[in-house]
Amino acid sequence: MSTATLELIRICESLPEAKQAEVTDFARFLLDREGDKRWESIVAEGEPRPRFESFLRDAAAEPAEPLDLKRL
Repeated sequence: MSTATLELIRICESLPEAKQAEVTDFARFLLDREGDKRWESIVAEGEPRPRFESFLRDAAAEPAEPLDLKRL
């Protein structure tokens, strides 16, 4: 484990449980953002994606119906 990880563990262990949960939530938030950045870079690459483009065309061609809240 890195020294930063060990330090974070020590800090969390010294905090009350509610604050530990907040630190954990923030760490998850940061992790989600990293995942978002990766997907944004994949989408921005500009490579052709014929199967995805075909899916989008097919989905757009399907008839649309109003949202039925009872079916959710």
